[in-house]
Amino acid sequence: MLDTDELLAAAGRLCAVAERPAPLSLRQLAGGKNNRVFAVATAGGPALILKSYHADQRDPRDRLFAEWSFLAYVWDRGVRAVPEPLAQERASHTALYALVPGEKLDAGDITSDHIAQAARFICAANGAPREPDRLQPGSEACFSLADHVATVDRRVARLATLDPDAPHRERAETLVRAGLVPAWAKVRETITAASDAATLPTEVQCISPSDFGFHNALVDGSGRVSFIDFEYAGRDDPAKLVCDFFCCPEIPVPLRHRGAFIDSLAEGLGLDAAFRLRCDLLLDAYRIKWACIILNDFLPMDAARRDFANPGARDVRCAAQLDKAVAKLAEIGLR
Repeated sequence: MLDTDELLAAAGRLCAVAERPAPLSLRQLAGGKNNRVFAVATAGGPALILKSYHADQRDPRDRLFAEWSFLAYVWDRGVRAVPEPLAQERASHTALYALVPGEKLDAGDITSDHIAQAARFICAANGAPREPDRLQPGSEACFSLADHVATVDRRVARLATLDPDAPHRERAETLVRAGLVPAWAKVRETITAASDAATLPTEVQCISPSDFGFHNALVDGSGRVSFIDFEYAGRDDPAKLVCDFFCCPEIPVPLRHRGAFIDSLAEGLGLDAAFRLRCDLLLDAYRIKWACIILNDFLPMDAARRDFANPGARDVRCAAQLDKAVAKLAEIGLR
């Protein structure tokens, strides 16, 4: 992990590449779960953002590459509701972006207009020339129903062995054994019974932020929503995007907006009834998947990544994640 002097030096090199004023200081921002994010003060220039990405040989995902590729793709299509990518340095796992102003929304403040802006962003990101195959598959991308089932299978299987040193491990093991695994067996049976083996054609795939929701959005004083954090982005099934959007627990999106969001994507991306069917069929599977993600703090590798971004808070974090996982499983069956 880079220390403060090394980060400031990296920021200096990146500012030089981007032809921006030299950095004066860094201030770490709260909220990053998989990386460290810093506001960069410069002499006379606009504030910038430096991201220091977590790298672990046990995790093959290249978060810097995924985020940079997505932002370059959508920026080329005129999308401005995202940070401008300015410079990257792969050796130090750092990148420089323009600062996007705004504040996080509270769940109770989400309106139909925010939902409409989110849908327009996805449609604009997939605007002409629509070339989803220019990006690599997103993290855990799915191109068939079998892929969706296999993704959740892997998530559930990982929880078979929890970190023996994790706080609250016994409670987590009970939840997995008595709650999560039986719930997934029922949901899995329903999907498998309805499943076909068809692979999703490229023309109905989409460019997806993957980890898409208002936990990764900022709203400015005029109500304009900007979207941030694309470390898992890439090509994917738009039904997976919809399910993730309504299952992510951090700033939950009320289900009453689901129909309008699906309608907007179907119209904007030219998707047919099969897209709507997948959205309905897979919703509970993604509740299971998100319950698994919530419990990642009980896995050694994921805990290391969280500690990279927020060291020393694991006990409190694990207790809170258990409560969130219970709440997520309780949503199964809701429409």
